[in-house]
Amino acid sequence: MRNEMHLQFSALSQNESFARVTVAAFVAQLDPTLDELTEIKTVVSEAVTNAIIHGYENDPSGVVYISVIIEGHTVHLTIRDHGKGIENVEEARQPLFTTKPELERSGMGFTIMENFMDEVNIYSRVNEGTTVELIKHLTKSKALCN
Repeated sequence: MRNEMHLQFSALSQNESFARVTVAAFVAQLDPTLDELTEIKTVVSEAVTNAIIHGYENDPSGVVYISVIIEGHTVHLTIRDHGKGIENVEEARQPLFTTKPELERSGMGFTIMENFMDEVNIYSRVNEGTTVELIKHLTKSKALCN
């Protein structure tokens, strides 16, 4: 069975925890392991924070969009912004790369996403925004497979 949710919110840093908890509550219906739920919450935090800090450069008039689709035991998560985009996606995917060293950013966001998810796709266009697609296959799920 397929189930989905869509969420949008202002690009404010305090909304990062709202996004993380909302996605976790939606995914909880699959009865994921604690580790799986923690990994999903972490990647949501990383992607939303990237959209707010890098995409919109902390401009609260920006909007972050999240879609979650559950199909069987698989979670498809998309986080999108219409911010400034990423000039070089391959460079941005490198561990420790950051465009904001003055903010003491670790540059590990995409690396964390790649380690916690089964598939990570990043699409970006300068001055148009970025879309991060994440896929996670849950191992111990009791998904609604009717």
